[in-house]
Amino acid sequence: MKYILFTLLIVLSLTLFSCDKGVDSPRGFSLPKGNIETGKTVFLKYQCLACHTLKGVEDSSIVKQQDISVSLGGEKTKIITYAGLVTSIINPSHKFSNPHSPKVRTPQGKSKMKVFNDVMTVTELIDLVSFLQPNYTLKPYQQTRYPYYPH
Repeated sequence: MKYILFTLLIVLSLTLFSCDKGVDSPRGFSLPKGNIETGKTVFLKYQCLACHTLKGVEDSSIVKQQDISVSLGGEKTKIITYAGLVTSIINPSHKFSNPHSPKVRTPQGKSKMKVFNDVMTVTELIDLVSFLQPNYTLKPYQQTRYPYYPH
Protein backbone atom coordinates (compact mmCIF):
# COMPACT_ATOMS: atom_id res chain seq x y z
CA MET A 1 0.00 0.00 0.00
CA LYS A 2 2.86 2.38 0.85
CA TYR A 3 4.44 1.68 -2.55
CA ILE A 4 1.21 2.58 -4.38
CA LEU A 5 0.77 5.83 -2.43
CA PHE A 6 4.42 6.76 -2.95
CA THR A 7 4.15 6.07 -6.70
CA LEU A 8 0.94 8.08 -6.91
CA LEU A 9 2.60 11.00 -5.09
CA ILE A 10 5.55 10.96 -7.50
CA VAL A 11 3.29 10.83 -10.57
CA LEU A 12 1.17 13.68 -9.20
CA SER A 13 4.26 15.77 -8.44
CA LEU A 14 5.71 15.20 -11.90
CA THR A 15 2.38 16.10 -13.47
CA LEU A 16 2.22 19.40 -11.58
CA PHE A 17 5.81 20.35 -12.34
CA SER A 18 5.60 19.37 -16.02
CA CYS A 19 3.00 22.11 -16.62
CA ASP A 20 5.82 24.68 -16.61
CA LYS A 21 7.18 25.31 -20.12
CA GLY A 22 10.73 25.98 -18.96
CA VAL A 23 12.34 29.00 -20.61
CA ASP A 24 9.22 29.56 -22.76
CA SER A 25 6.94 29.80 -19.72
CA PRO A 26 4.94 33.03 -19.34
CA ARG A 27 5.34 32.62 -15.58
CA GLY A 28 6.44 35.86 -13.98
CA PHE A 29 5.64 38.00 -17.03
CA SER A 30 3.72 41.12 -16.17
CA LEU A 31 3.20 44.50 -17.78
CA PRO A 32 2.42 47.67 -15.86
CA LYS A 33 -1.07 49.14 -15.81
CA GLY A 34 -1.84 51.26 -18.88
CA ASN A 35 -3.82 54.43 -19.45
CA ILE A 36 -7.19 53.86 -21.12
CA GLU A 37 -7.53 57.37 -22.57
CA THR A 38 -4.01 57.28 -23.99
CA GLY A 39 -4.85 53.84 -25.39
CA LYS A 40 -7.76 55.33 -27.34
CA THR A 41 -5.36 57.91 -28.77
CA VAL A 42 -2.99 55.08 -29.79
CA PHE A 43 -5.92 53.19 -31.37
CA LEU A 44 -6.71 56.23 -33.52
CA LYS A 45 -3.05 57.15 -34.17
CA TYR A 46 -2.31 53.78 -35.78
CA GLN A 47 -5.60 53.94 -37.69
CA CYS A 48 -6.92 50.65 -36.32
CA LEU A 49 -10.38 51.66 -37.53
CA ALA A 50 -9.20 51.13 -41.12
CA CYS A 51 -9.67 47.39 -40.59
CA HIS A 52 -11.43 47.13 -37.22
CA THR A 53 -14.70 48.30 -35.75
CA LEU A 54 -15.21 49.11 -32.09
CA LYS A 55 -18.57 50.16 -30.71
CA GLY A 56 -18.58 53.82 -29.73
CA VAL A 57 -15.35 54.71 -31.53
CA GLU A 58 -15.47 56.54 -34.85
CA ASP A 59 -13.07 58.68 -36.86
CA SER A 60 -14.23 59.88 -40.28
CA SER A 61 -10.68 60.85 -41.28
CA ILE A 62 -9.57 57.20 -41.36
CA VAL A 63 -9.97 55.52 -44.74
CA LYS A 64 -11.66 52.13 -44.31
CA GLN A 65 -10.32 48.98 -45.98
CA GLN A 66 -13.41 47.85 -47.86
CA ASP A 67 -12.51 44.15 -47.89
CA ILE A 68 -11.59 43.87 -44.18
CA SER A 69 -13.80 44.60 -41.18
CA VAL A 70 -12.84 42.82 -37.98
CA SER A 71 -15.04 43.63 -35.00
CA LEU A 72 -13.34 44.22 -31.65
CA GLY A 73 -15.02 44.06 -28.25
CA GLY A 74 -18.52 42.87 -27.50
CA GLU A 75 -19.87 39.76 -25.86
CA LYS A 76 -17.70 36.66 -26.05
CA THR A 77 -18.33 33.16 -24.76
CA LYS A 78 -14.80 32.93 -23.39
CA ILE A 79 -12.70 35.42 -21.46
CA ILE A 80 -10.53 37.65 -23.65
CA THR A 81 -7.39 37.98 -21.56
CA TYR A 82 -4.92 40.83 -21.39
CA ALA A 83 -2.21 38.40 -22.54
CA GLY A 84 -4.36 37.27 -25.46
CA LEU A 85 -4.82 40.86 -26.63
CA VAL A 86 -1.08 41.57 -26.34
CA THR A 87 -0.36 38.44 -28.39
CA SER A 88 -2.94 39.39 -31.01
CA ILE A 89 -1.22 42.74 -31.53
CA ILE A 90 2.43 41.66 -31.52
CA ASN A 91 1.83 38.36 -33.32
CA PRO A 92 -1.40 38.73 -35.31
CA SER A 93 -0.92 35.42 -37.15
CA HIS A 94 -0.81 33.46 -33.88
CA LYS A 95 -4.56 32.93 -33.73
CA PHE A 96 -7.53 33.97 -35.77
CA SER A 97 -10.95 34.64 -34.28
CA ASN A 98 -12.51 33.32 -37.50
CA PRO A 99 -10.10 30.86 -39.15
CA HIS A 100 -12.38 30.38 -42.14
CA SER A 101 -12.38 34.01 -43.25
CA PRO A 102 -10.06 34.43 -46.24
CA LYS A 103 -10.49 38.21 -46.09
CA VAL A 104 -8.23 38.53 -43.03
CA ARG A 105 -5.41 36.24 -44.15
CA THR A 106 -2.89 36.02 -46.95
CA PRO A 107 -2.71 33.02 -49.31
CA GLN A 108 0.16 31.78 -47.10
CA GLY A 109 -2.18 31.72 -44.07
CA LYS A 110 -0.68 34.75 -42.34
CA SER A 111 -2.69 37.64 -40.94
CA LYS A 112 -3.11 40.68 -43.17
CA MET A 113 -2.73 42.85 -40.08
CA LYS A 114 0.34 45.05 -40.21
CA VAL A 115 2.94 44.07 -37.63
CA PHE A 116 3.49 47.09 -35.40
CA ASN A 117 6.39 45.66 -33.38
CA ASP A 118 8.98 48.03 -34.87
CA VAL A 119 6.63 51.01 -34.87
CA MET A 120 4.64 50.96 -31.63
CA THR A 121 6.38 51.53 -28.31
CA VAL A 122 5.84 49.17 -25.39
CA THR A 123 4.05 51.96 -23.53
CA GLU A 124 1.70 52.44 -26.48
CA LEU A 125 1.04 48.69 -26.57
CA ILE A 126 0.23 48.64 -22.85
CA ASP A 127 -2.10 51.63 -23.19
CA LEU A 128 -3.79 50.17 -26.28
CA VAL A 129 -4.49 46.86 -24.57
CA SER A 130 -5.74 48.71 -21.47
CA PHE A 131 -8.15 50.58 -23.76
CA LEU A 132 -9.36 47.46 -25.60
CA GLN A 133 -9.74 45.09 -22.62
CA PRO A 134 -12.82 46.71 -21.02
CA ASN A 135 -14.69 46.53 -24.34
CA TYR A 136 -15.04 42.76 -24.00
CA THR A 137 -17.71 41.19 -21.82
CA LEU A 138 -18.26 37.57 -20.96
CA LYS A 139 -21.49 36.14 -22.32
CA PRO A 140 -22.66 33.34 -20.04
CA TYR A 141 -23.03 29.96 -21.65
CA GLN A 142 -26.65 29.23 -22.50
CA GLN A 143 -27.41 25.56 -22.22
CA THR A 144 -29.69 24.25 -24.93
CA ARG A 145 -32.80 22.83 -23.35
CA TYR A 146 -33.72 19.60 -25.00
CA PRO A 147 -36.96 17.89 -24.10
CA TYR A 148 -36.67 14.75 -22.03
CA TYR A 149 -37.54 11.62 -23.96
CA PRO A 150 -37.90 8.57 -21.73
CA HIS A 151 -36.65 5.31 -23.22
